[in-house]
Amino acid sequence: MMTQEIDPTLQTQLEDAARQTGCELIHAEFKGGILRLVLDREGGVDLGHCATVSKQASALLDVAEFDPGRYTLEVSSPGLDRQLYRPSDYARFLGQRVRVTWRDSSMPTKRTVVARLEAFDEAEPVSVGLLEEERGERLQVQINDIQIARLEPEL
Repeated sequence: MMTQEIDPTLQTQLEDAARQTGCELIHAEFKGGILRLVLDREGGVDLGHCATVSKQASALLDVAEFDPGRYTLEVSSPGLDRQLYRPSDYARFLGQRVRVTWRDSSMPTKRTVVARLEAFDEAEPVSVGLLEEERGERLQVQINDIQIARLEPEL
């Protein structure tokens, strides 16, 4: 299934709707007839935040005539194993354990590690430093090569 682009003006309006509830819209995607909005907030996102943003987003989507077909709107928090979407997410979660899958031109296959997010380098190309604690291996991975990165909950 292919992810469809969300109109930048609509994206900005959805971000504003989230901000009005004290939340931040950290990710929005339209894929397979589902529009997913992922919210974050210092202190956590609760059901009330999701409901409020859902109502506001529904009204915005109706006015914008978002999709002529049927679609489902999902509004949620990122969860304990939140995905890292933007460079600022990597900076925010320095020191945390992450599960990262990436592939670069020097590797025939993708690689996945659970490691400590040790460094964030904003210089081009933007990269992260990972410490694979079990093996004591330090890795430097360009963000553009990362296919998916998630926090690895430490319980």
